Amino acid sequence: MKITRKDRAFFHLLLAPGMLILFVFAYLPMVGIVIAFQEFNPTKGFLFSEWVGLEHIRFLFELPDTMQTVRNTVEISLMKIAAGLLVPIVFALLLNEARIVWFKRTVQSLVYLPHFLSWVILGGILIDVLSINGGAFNQALGTLGIQPIFFFGNEAWFRVMLIATDVWKEFGFSTIVYLAALTGINPALYEAASIDGASRWQRVVYITLPGILPVVVLMSTLSLGNVLNGGFDQIFNLYNPMVISSADIIDTYIYRMGLIQAQYGLATAIGLLKSLIGFALIVTSYRLAYRYANYRIF
Repeated sequence: MKITRKDRAFFHLLLAPGMLILFVFAYLPMVGIVIAFQEFNPTKGFLFSEWVGLEHIRFLFELPDTMQTVRNTVEISLMKIAAGLLVPIVFALLLNEARIVWFKRTVQSLVYLPHFLSWVILGGILIDVLSINGGAFNQALGTLGIQPIFFFGNEAWFRVMLIATDVWKEFGFSTIVYLAALTGINPALYEAASIDGASRWQRVVYITLPGILPVVVLMSTLSLGNVLNGGFDQIFNLYNPMVISSADIIDTYIYRMGLIQAQYGLATAIGLLKSLIGFALIVTSYRLAYRYANYRIF
């Protein structure tokens, strides 16, 4: 079917509402970047506030909390990325081995549901369930003779809970990607392996894993773009002053500087640096995905 100029005009017209929304809510607010180079005064606006050049960026590197915040962000993100890749792969392999169709679909739907819950709701539930004062989990530990654990008041436990709850919330969504990749493997390979006497484990190692390897490489490389995203919603709803030294990430740091301490210029400078580094990481991960997984959007 030949696409005429009139058809192209119609398709472009269909894109217009989405492009307009993108421009208004994504590109137009980028004008606020200028605040990073000003001593911003809300009463004067960014048109009449004093310009300070790179003063905020220079001051940012002199702050004692900056490097600790960046270190926390990278450590938490890398742990989330590693666990977020490993758990869905293992779960997809196990679920793929299930032979009862209704059981497979039910489990897949159940693990997928937490993805739709916000961290505002989950944060309240987790704090209540894991509370040291009457929380259901600590009460269960008490019946086993184990001392209650202050999960959200201990720095080591807090990071464990961050990774565990993030994986629990998102691994069902990621599992779908790997299950879709598993359906693309030719069933004749499994039949041939069975005739040759290969065990179930050998079929997984020599057929299933190589079959989904391009998708694993793709997901791994694309996840590099999120190294500076530690998960603001989750940490903001779970952290407290007792664990702030190990839980404070760039986004929560920006929140405190910008909205609580009213240092708008400094907060914008931090956000600008984070965006620039994140952009470089996304470009790098995209190029790696194209090189090793033959993935490209354009």
